[in-house]
Amino acid sequence: VVVAVVFFGASKIPEIFRSMGRAVGEFKKGRIESELELQQMQQAFTQQSLNQPLVKQEPQDKAKELEQKIQELQKQLDELKKQSNK
Repeated sequence: VVVAVVFFGASKIPEIFRSMGRAVGEFKKGRIESELELQQMQQAFTQQSLNQPLVKQEPQDKAKELEQKIQELQKQLDELKKQSNK
Protein backbone atom coordinates (compact mmCIF):
# COMPACT_ATOMS: atom_id res chain seq x y z
CA VAL A 1 0.00 0.00 0.00
CA VAL A 2 2.86 2.36 0.83
CA VAL A 3 4.41 1.73 -2.58
CA ALA A 4 1.05 2.46 -4.23
CA VAL A 5 0.70 5.74 -2.33
CA VAL A 6 4.21 6.80 -3.31
CA PHE A 7 3.85 5.65 -6.90
CA PHE A 8 0.31 6.91 -7.67
CA GLY A 9 -0.29 9.50 -4.99
CA ALA A 10 -2.91 9.52 -2.24
CA SER A 11 -5.61 11.06 -4.42
CA LYS A 12 -5.44 8.36 -7.11
CA ILE A 13 -5.66 5.31 -4.80
CA PRO A 14 -9.48 5.37 -4.29
CA GLU A 15 -9.99 5.79 -8.03
CA ILE A 16 -7.70 2.84 -8.79
CA PHE A 17 -9.51 0.60 -6.31
CA ARG A 18 -12.89 1.63 -7.74
CA SER A 19 -11.69 0.74 -11.22
CA MET A 20 -10.39 -2.59 -9.98
CA GLY A 21 -13.72 -3.28 -8.25
CA ARG A 22 -15.62 -2.51 -11.45
CA ALA A 23 -13.32 -4.77 -13.45
CA VAL A 24 -13.80 -7.63 -10.99
CA GLY A 25 -17.58 -7.06 -11.08
CA GLU A 26 -17.63 -7.13 -14.88
CA PHE A 27 -15.55 -10.29 -14.89
CA LYS A 28 -17.95 -12.01 -12.46
CA LYS A 29 -20.93 -10.82 -14.50
CA GLY A 30 -19.42 -12.24 -17.68
CA ARG A 31 -18.63 -15.53 -15.97
CA ILE A 32 -22.18 -15.85 -14.64
CA GLU A 33 -23.66 -15.03 -18.06
CA SER A 34 -21.43 -17.65 -19.69
CA GLU A 35 -22.45 -20.27 -17.14
CA LEU A 36 -26.13 -19.47 -17.64
CA GLU A 37 -25.79 -19.70 -21.41
CA LEU A 38 -24.02 -23.05 -21.07
CA GLN A 39 -26.79 -24.36 -18.79
CA GLN A 40 -29.45 -23.20 -21.24
CA MET A 41 -27.68 -24.93 -24.11
CA GLN A 42 -27.40 -28.14 -22.09
CA GLN A 43 -31.08 -28.00 -21.17
CA ALA A 44 -32.06 -27.38 -24.79
CA PHE A 45 -29.94 -30.30 -25.95
CA THR A 46 -31.37 -32.57 -23.26
CA GLN A 47 -34.92 -31.52 -24.11
CA GLN A 48 -34.28 -32.06 -27.82
CA SER A 49 -32.88 -35.53 -27.24
CA LEU A 50 -35.86 -36.41 -25.03
CA ASN A 51 -38.32 -35.27 -27.70
CA GLN A 52 -36.81 -37.48 -30.38
CA PRO A 53 -38.55 -40.84 -30.51
CA LEU A 54 -36.38 -43.87 -30.15
CA VAL A 55 -36.33 -45.88 -33.35
CA LYS A 56 -36.45 -49.52 -32.52
CA GLN A 57 -36.31 -52.20 -35.17
CA GLU A 58 -37.95 -55.49 -34.56
CA PRO A 59 -35.81 -58.57 -35.16
CA GLN A 60 -38.14 -59.53 -38.02
CA ASP A 61 -37.52 -56.18 -39.71
CA LYS A 62 -33.79 -56.64 -39.35
CA ALA A 63 -34.00 -60.13 -40.82
CA LYS A 64 -35.99 -58.87 -43.82
CA GLU A 65 -33.52 -56.07 -44.34
CA LEU A 66 -30.61 -58.51 -44.28
CA GLU A 67 -32.37 -60.83 -46.72
CA GLN A 68 -32.89 -57.94 -49.14
CA LYS A 69 -29.22 -57.00 -48.92
CA ILE A 70 -28.21 -60.60 -49.53
CA GLN A 71 -30.44 -60.76 -52.61
CA GLU A 72 -28.98 -57.52 -53.95
CA LEU A 73 -25.44 -58.77 -53.42
CA GLN A 74 -26.31 -62.09 -55.08
CA LYS A 75 -27.63 -60.22 -58.13
CA GLN A 76 -24.46 -58.16 -58.32
CA LEU A 77 -22.36 -61.29 -58.05
CA ASP A 78 -24.32 -63.00 -60.83
CA GLU A 79 -23.88 -59.95 -63.06
CA LEU A 80 -20.14 -59.93 -62.43
CA LYS A 81 -19.92 -63.63 -63.29
CA LYS A 82 -21.79 -63.01 -66.57
CA GLN A 83 -19.44 -60.16 -67.44
CA SER A 84 -16.35 -62.20 -66.72
CA ASN A 85 -17.59 -65.09 -68.93
CA LYS A 86 -17.88 -62.82 -71.98
